[in-house]
Amino acid sequence: MVEKVILVNPIKNPKISVIIPTLNEEKYIEKTLLSIKAQTIQLPYEIIVSDGKSKDNTVKIAKKYANKIVICNKKGIAVGRNLGAKYAEGEILVFLDADTLLLPNTLEEVYKEIKKKNVALVSCPVAPSSYSPSIYFLYWFYNQFSKNSIKVGKPQVAGMFMATKKSIFNAVNGFNEKLRIIEDYDFSERVAKFGEIKIVESTFVLTSPRRIEKWGKAKGAAKYLGIYLAYLLTGKDIGWKIYKPIR
Repeated sequence: MVEKVILVNPIKNPKISVIIPTLNEEKYIEKTLLSIKAQTIQLPYEIIVSDGKSKDNTVKIAKKYANKIVICNKKGIAVGRNLGAKYAEGEILVFLDADTLLLPNTLEEVYKEIKKKNVALVSCPVAPSSYSPSIYFLYWFYNQFSKNSIKVGKPQVAGMFMATKKSIFNAVNGFNEKLRIIEDYDFSERVAKFGEIKIVESTFVLTSPRRIEKWGKAKGAAKYLGIYLAYLLTGKDIGWKIYKPIR
């Protein structure tokens, strides 16, 4: 696997590395990057865009805001996250999707928790960036599901936003690149062996419900449930043909 690294504006001694895997995300990436640049945290942090050879303007837009851009021929969201982490200099790794927006205090609030010795992974509630009561309910359901999965000892945290220590990331060998989907749930389960999983309630992130809007709310909910049940029963990503990866 050969990758190209573009150093745009390297940050000296960053404490946090924010990693965004991308593939043809020109519609969303600029708002996401702007939300990262607008953080209130006073610690130095770097932004890494890990791109799977986009054919649109994703990389061009990223060059305006990112500190590093990693470009690789091999596609896959697990690959993108792992490559971003490979070139990350921060002791804390924050992963988010290209269509996820942070509130100004998100990094600050998450850092307060993830820096604690006994904490292995941190996330926060997720809300849809476009509102309708039924879509909001689906995200509310995910938030409750994620919290309760932690309580029962089988944490299921979505990769649309999560933070961990680089030392722990390396200890579990990152995301499983053999999984085309559900790689985030698999990762959160493995990381849980190294400490507590926390959901920070003092902030939240906004993410695009584009798949649900494309599929329709009822069909989308059914697909997500089917994919998860298949993973729960088999431990495999056999639902990937239903949930065609876009990165």
